[in-house]
Amino acid sequence: MSGDLSVLDRARLRWRARRGLLENDLIITRFLDAREAQLTETDVRALTQLFEMGDNELLDVLLGRADLSGVYDDPVIRRLVEQMKAL
Repeated sequence: MSGDLSVLDRARLRWRARRGLLENDLIITRFLDAREAQLTETDVRALTQLFEMGDNELLDVLLGRADLSGVYDDPVIRRLVEQMKAL
């Protein structure tokens, strides 16, 4: 599935990306609009894991106010977060 997500995969990812904080929604939606077509299955798994993070904690990470830690401190997640920050 590398780089070629099905319509259902895309819908699931977008649904999981919906957040309680508008700021997170904006950052994640901008990232998905720009990069969704290039995401691999590994990326989707990492994003799904990242989206389990609490809203405030995730916002702090996306704004660079906190570092990834614990189960979220993963090379793929770090790369994706850096891509989100760069947009």
